[in-house]
Amino acid sequence: MKLYGSFTSPFVRHCRIALLESTLDYEFIETDQAASATLSPTKRVPLLQDGELTLTDSSAILRYIRNKSAVPFIESASQFDQYCMINTALDSTINLFFLARDGVGIERYEYTLRQAQRIESILVALEQLKLPLHGPFDDVQIRLGCYLSWAVFRQRINIDNYPRMKLFLAAIEREPFFIETAPSA
Repeated sequence: MKLYGSFTSPFVRHCRIALLESTLDYEFIETDQAASATLSPTKRVPLLQDGELTLTDSSAILRYIRNKSAVPFIESASQFDQYCMINTALDSTINLFFLARDGVGIERYEYTLRQAQRIESILVALEQLKLPLHGPFDDVQIRLGCYLSWAVFRQRINIDNYPRMKLFLAAIEREPFFIETAPSA
């Protein structure tokens, strides 16, 4: 099994954590944007290859890893909705990050302002969740940890006004799998 991705991607990080938690043999192959554009029809990472099977979305990859490890992925509709809400915030945050990095004045456009409002609205909703301060963590919590860690690392959000999420992030960042997969640059 081969997982292609970057060390800084929160989507890839979640897949790496799932693989670390499993007993599956795998190889992680660092991939840049040019290579991922060639490897995947989605032109992004992660990408998983296992024999003839190729998966191009982190959620599909996570489900595959968990099923192959006989571990449930996400069992309830409400948990899956929380997971999807985190993905929405993550997608919006990443899009704004890349637009800003490319020099687009994101504060000048209605669409990008709506993305920023979406992120803030989701953060308010996520702050209402009962978040654990120790593991084991489920995939909703791991996805939230990967998002918060990346967004704070990239200085895309400030969680000072979200005390539950701030405590949760501090807790999950002490976990061995989180330390092992932390981006360094």
